[in-house]
This record gives sequence, C-alpha cells and structure tokens, in this order.
Amino acid sequence: MSTTASGKNGTWRNWAANVTARPVREVAPASVEELAAAVRTAAEDGLPVKAVGTGHSFTATAATDGVLIRPHLMTGIRGIDRAAGTVTVEAGTPLKRLNAALAREGLSLTNMGDIMEQTVSGATSTGTHGTGRDSASLAAQITALELVTADGSVLTCSAREHPDVFAAARVGIGALGIITAITFAVEPLFLLTAREEPMPLDRVLSDFDELWAENEHFEFYWFPHTGNTNTKRNNRSAGPERPLGRLNGWFEDEFLSNGVFQAVNWVGRAAPATIPPIARVASRALSARTYTDIPYKVFTSPRRVRFVEMEYAVPRAALVETLRDIRSMVERSPLRVSFPVEVRTAPADDIVLSTASGRDSAYVAVHMFRGTPYQAYFSAAERIFTAHEGRPHWGKVHTRDAEYLAGAYPRFGEFTALRDRLDPDRRFGNDYLRRVLGA
Repeated sequence: MSTTASGKNGTWRNWAANVTARPVREVAPASVEELAAAVRTAAEDGLPVKAVGTGHSFTATAATDGVLIRPHLMTGIRGIDRAAGTVTVEAGTPLKRLNAALAREGLSLTNMGDIMEQTVSGATSTGTHGTGRDSASLAAQITALELVTADGSVLTCSAREHPDVFAAARVGIGALGIITAITFAVEPLFLLTAREEPMPLDRVLSDFDELWAENEHFEFYWFPHTGNTNTKRNNRSAGPERPLGRLNGWFEDEFLSNGVFQAVNWVGRAAPATIPPIARVASRALSARTYTDIPYKVFTSPRRVRFVEMEYAVPRAALVETLRDIRSMVERSPLRVSFPVEVRTAPADDIVLSTASGRDSAYVAVHMFRGTPYQAYFSAAERIFTAHEGRPHWGKVHTRDAEYLAGAYPRFGEFTALRDRLDPDRRFGNDYLRRVLGA
C-alpha cells in the first residue's frame, strides 16, 4: 500500500476540471485488507474517506478533504464462472480493460455505456448506462458486490446474501462503503449491427415509440439550432463481422467527432454567434453507415473533447414532450449550444436509487464545451426536466437536494435508513452526499 501526504501538488481534479479537492492524504491499497486498514486508520484519525476512480463524474461525489483512496492497484479479473455466466472483477478495473479481457475469453456484458474510461466501481456506483429496450444499466447487470464498510469490515451482498444492501449498493454513490469487487452477469460474445443515419428531429419524435420498439438499442443526438439528428440503432446479428474500415472509422470517430469537433468548439467559445451556422453544417457532415462488430466496439466510442454535462431520466412516456420543450427553450433564448443533445432509454429496474428504479425511463443529456459558461443553459434545461418528474444522473451536474429526491424516488427512505445503519458516523460522507441524501 502506498500512502502520500497531500501537499502543494496534492489537488485532485476530475476529468472536466469543474471539481477539485485537497485531501489530507492519498492511499493506494493493493488488497482488500489494505483498504480495510486504511478505512480503520481514517476512523482513528477522525477523517472522512472517499474512493475516486478516473474522475469522469461531473459532481463532487468522490471529493474529500480527508483520505482519498485510489484503487488503481486493485484491478483485474478475480474469476470467471462459465456455468453461472458471471465474472468477478476488482473494483479499480477500467471498463476498457474489462471489455477487452472478456472478449478474449469469448464473453461480453449485455449492455454498456458509450465511453469505457471509468473504473467498474465508479461507473456502477453513479448509475452509468447505455441505451436499451430490454437491457438496463451496468449496475443492473451486477449479481454480487463486495465492499468495505465504515467499521473496516468486509461485506458481501447479492440477491440472497444481505439482499437489502444489494438492492441499494449497486448504485450507492459512495455512501454505503467502498466497493472492492463486483460480480457481473455476462454472456457468450455476440455481434451487433449498428445502423447510423441522419434523420429530421420531427420524424424521430413522431416515430419515437416505433423506433424504440423495433430496436434492441436506439439512441439519437439532436443538434440544437437545427432540425437535424443523428440516430443509431444497434441490434444483434448473426454476422459476418463487418467492422468499420480503418480510414472510415478514423474519419468519422476521430477526425469529425473529436478533431474537427474540438476546433469547432474553440471557435464557438470565442465567437458564440458562429455556433448556429456551424451546427447546421456539422449536423449534415455525418453520413449514414452500417457496420457489424463485437459489442464494446459498437456501444463505445472515444470522447476526447472535454465538456460539462447534465443528464436527467424522465418517464419514457414523457420523452417526446420533454424534447419539444427543450427545443422551444433553445429557440426562444439567446443561448448558443455547440454540443448535441443525447437521448437514450432504459427499462425499469429494481435498484433503490437507480435513475430507472421502478419505471421505464428516457435519458436526456445536455452538454457544454469545457470553459464555456453552462449555468444558464443547464438551469433552463433542469426546470424542464423537473417539470417532467426527472431524476438527475448521480454523476452529472444538477442542483437537486434530498427534499426533491425523496419525492422523486419512492424507496429513498430505504436507502437513507440503510446508510444510517452502515455508516452512522458518515465516514464516507462529503458535501455532495449531505446535499443529495440529507445530514
């Protein structure tokens, strides 16, 4: 285990650089035993403890002025149970390493988000998700969890063992303990055919129910200041594999979506009046394409342009009205928005604080280029989301507090009661958790 005092250069920053923290010390445990010892030592010193992954949350959910746990030495697959269809993985493992390792074993997660830089524990704890008609978030694919609780003990939970903890800790936002290992349900490696094509926003909204019902995974991106979207439909395929050609893939995913997009955002930040005409050109630059590949090469894509993001889950039935309200708000306002609005879906799940807990959900994400003022846009969008019974993504910018969230989540009290039992002294507390869960 390595321990470092946090001095002049001991400032932690998240990926978007909108959150910073100055911990007293940082600890990098190499085992569950070392992590448990670090939690007990922190308690003796009267310090709070937080684990931090790759910093892809836009909220301060992992920030602390106490002991910062870095789990990068706790990585890799502990074991594969092919009969049960599960894999157990250390909590600090990046999703990209898990996906590649599973593929080598002829296995895959059923569904995943669109980036894979995060650690498995950070991604699941904040409710990271992709899009799916029948398959849900990363956390919904968990079959068992191991975590260190506030007294330094190690607790394992599943649907059969400590089921109350399991119901809550899969999306625990760091409030119940520090996750040390996760067991995921996996399946034999399969192929997905992706069909990407531009489509007018009005058509997407009028046909949304059909597009959702006819595809295993449907999502779209609407370009503000235009009537244009880019849609993506992913469905299982019998093959053969037809991956993106290296040049075509580079041009669309690296050059257009990262290189040119970065330059366009620099221009837009310096001269906001250029954003609407640029958006009209950019939204027409992407052409239709179809390809077939293994899941993680279809679900995920590189994201090198840094941004700040807000995302809310609304009832799926409210999605079309929510999008129309967002479009009207942008059209009526002086806002200039250079990032597309991302729309995805998820079926209801049984996790206490999952954004899809108990209801079929649609996700609407708004973004702003890093360094561009985002408060006016996000505040206006948040008013619309909350009017439609929205639940904020735990790892993305929002202003909701415990009072609002207790009304948004029918099982909210179940979570806070469990937190009172597992962490009565708030060893894992911080300012963010005080706001969203209450004192």
